[in-house]
Amino acid sequence: MVDEQLLGRGIKNERVIAAMRKVPRHLFVPVAQRELSYDDCPLTLGPDETISQPYIIALMLEEAQIGAKDRVLEVGTGSGYEAALLAELAGDVFSVEIDGELLKSAQAVLVEAGYSRVHCQEGDGNNGLPEKAPFDVILVSAAPPKIPRELIRQLKPEGRLILPLGEADQDLVLVRKAAEGLKETVLGEVRFVKMKCAAEEHD
Repeated sequence: MVDEQLLGRGIKNERVIAAMRKVPRHLFVPVAQRELSYDDCPLTLGPDETISQPYIIALMLEEAQIGAKDRVLEVGTGSGYEAALLAELAGDVFSVEIDGELLKSAQAVLVEAGYSRVHCQEGDGNNGLPEKAPFDVILVSAAPPKIPRELIRQLKPEGRLILPLGEADQDLVLVRKAAEGLKETVLGEVRFVKMKCAAEEHD
């Protein structure tokens, strides 16, 4: 996976590559799909829930420029795989997931894989985790139609936000909170599940 899908496609950050080699991706994949764990494709976790393809995860981690002491928020715990990778790269890792059952499953796997220090919480990712802010990095694993303002507010100065943005057409976007304002860089076209909000969950 690392040699062909990551190194072969231009991922260069040595810490990201080491984390991708170390974290056992198959533990975070549903049993029925275990044989596909290291394939270059997203995998289904449930209705409107996926685990992203390895290359896209690696690209997000590389572009986020995560430091060993950084405080990171992940929006969309999903399977827990990206949270485990973040635990290898950052200082403090917080993860918020709107689906309570999915969160319980992810927490169990994270503990099994040795990543019990990841702080997981149920909640609406559009709101971030204001009580734990500010963050050096925020990574979003589902696509909102526009950048949630609350996530920008929870970034430290020079903090980085990476998220898929859009509805029918989506771009992976890096947002840097610079002193002179937000700086946005489009990293490429992507396809993520729609970002949910609490109101939709209770309809």
